[in-house]
Amino acid sequence: MIGSYVAFIVITLLMASGVVSVPLLVVAAFIAAIVITSAYGYSIERVAYRPLRGSNRLIPLISAIGMSTFLQNAVLLAQDSREKAIPQLVEGGVTFGAASGPGVMISYMQLIVFITTVVVMAALTWFIARSRLGRACRACAEDIGMARLLGIESNTVIALTFVIGGALAAVASVLLGLQYGVINPSIGFLAGIKAFTAAVLGGIGSIPGAMLGGLLLGVAEALGADLVGDQYKDVVAFSLLILVLMFRPTGILGRPEVEKV
Repeated sequence: MIGSYVAFIVITLLMASGVVSVPLLVVAAFIAAIVITSAYGYSIERVAYRPLRGSNRLIPLISAIGMSTFLQNAVLLAQDSREKAIPQLVEGGVTFGAASGPGVMISYMQLIVFITTVVVMAALTWFIARSRLGRACRACAEDIGMARLLGIESNTVIALTFVIGGALAAVASVLLGLQYGVINPSIGFLAGIKAFTAAVLGGIGSIPGAMLGGLLLGVAEALGADLVGDQYKDVVAFSLLILVLMFRPTGILGRPEVEKV
């Protein structure tokens, strides 16, 4: 939500200043959204999570919900509740199919979303699996106490994950705004719920699994809208989540944890 509004403000100001170059507008929106949303991620970790580290797991969850409500209402007061329209900067598409038939059209914006998603997820997977900081992130996730004993600065690593999460949310928010063209203060809540659902479907802790879960969730929503009506698409999607939790709680690519006694 924050990234979408930052992109909206940047694009609006640049266009009002006479900037008409689409690549420049898109790049400026990405850079501004990534910088500001990452800063928000770092600040949220310092304010709403770090003071609660080591407490009952339910307490940080409640703190996260409170911070989400605070940010949503802060933007609502600053920008009002009306939907904002982001200009459709990328138009046109590619049509597949017979010349005499209806064919299938894929817009350039959809191609940009797909390519950007694959590139970003590949980069994140490499970072987590191969880089030194990525290994430190996995160590803290596995056993934060042992990670500290091995000399890993856990506070820095955890703050880094919030910065990376903010940057990824910014990329998603700019793509979302350019794809649909409409934003409002509540878009972050539904996107967050569906992102969590996708992660559970694919397997918590698995980056490829989260991407696969997102694709399956999108396909389930599209099929649900086509088969039983658009108003029931969320019912179909979350029914899929319930079925996965019932028959494969670890998710599609998740692995069950083995506790050694």
